[in-house]
Amino acid sequence: MKVGERLKSTASTTEVIVVKVGDTVSGPLLCAGAPMSAVGSGSGAPPASRGATAGDAGLVIGKRYSGAGVEVLCVTPGTGPLSVDGVDLELTAPRPLPSSD
Repeated sequence: MKVGERLKSTASTTEVIVVKVGDTVSGPLLCAGAPMSAVGSGSGAPPASRGATAGDAGLVIGKRYSGAGVEVLCVTPGTGPLSVDGVDLELTAPRPLPSSD
């Protein structure tokens, strides 16, 4: 996993772009418990669509998720959760803009 890489889920429709990767990150990015793969690799077939269940966390387009030294930007929504090294990535709160006064 490297900065700028676009990854797609093999378990849902989720796609993300890697924004930050810490030096201590050793494992792959997982979505819904399955490793994500680089866009353009694999069979090219879209993942099987599955409905959200009560335990699924919906990933929102345009939102950043971070944790365990990794930050990603969701570019295609889907079900999750995202995790790295056994740590779930959490929705990052937007930073407030400075006042124009």
